[in-house]
Amino acid sequence: MSKFALVTGGSRGIGRACCVALAEMGYHILINYQSNEAEAIKTLELVKEKGTGGEILKFDVSKGADVLAVLGGWMETHQEDQIAVLVNNAGIRKDNLLMWMSDTDWHSVLDIAVDGFFYVTRLIIKDMLVKKSGRVINIVSLSGLKGLPGQTNYSASKAAVIGATKALAQEVGRRGITVNAVAPGFIKTDMTQDLNEKDFKSLIPMNRFGETQEVADVVAWLASDKSSYVTGQVISVNGGLYS
Repeated sequence: MSKFALVTGGSRGIGRACCVALAEMGYHILINYQSNEAEAIKTLELVKEKGTGGEILKFDVSKGADVLAVLGGWMETHQEDQIAVLVNNAGIRKDNLLMWMSDTDWHSVLDIAVDGFFYVTRLIIKDMLVKKSGRVINIVSLSGLKGLPGQTNYSASKAAVIGATKALAQEVGRRGITVNAVAPGFIKTDMTQDLNEKDFKSLIPMNRFGETQEVADVVAWLASDKSSYVTGQVISVNGGLYS
């Protein structure tokens, strides 16, 4: 039996860093992506450099039928293997003031973060419950804890997943499964490339944006046996930036 880790939105940024960090721990990696196959393949190459295997899986986490067809199909053909770690990382930003926000910008952000968490986790948690082990790690955000102006949709989506993290942890703890969230602050990724670091770093006690590796290291710890008594928690990786 091979142990796999699934990272949604795993082709770039924090997702990519998580894929590589989990590969270093010996997990085979399932790299979910929605559109950028070239970046997903690049991430797979980085994973293979760590000496483990992996696959890229194209599906939209916000569409239940997609998740069932692709991820469910993979699970059907790999019944001897286990997805031992799930990192719910897929997410998008569509920033705007609420008064100007379109229906599409509201729903697309919530659909990916909240519905995506639901569809993917529901499918995988059943097998974790049978095997009485597993790690679910949800990538949330400072925005979901503090609330950030211009991100009402993003803040709402991440706050919802924080609540879901705490609830699910209580449902599955007796079966040896932990459920935690990691809340990055300002991290250097494609998602923050439109932000000027100079404008924000004065707000951050550590006076800089974080690196994706610094988030992935916390994810790796939560995926390890060293965190076996930690569940239902939200761990901030934000350089000391609090609400």
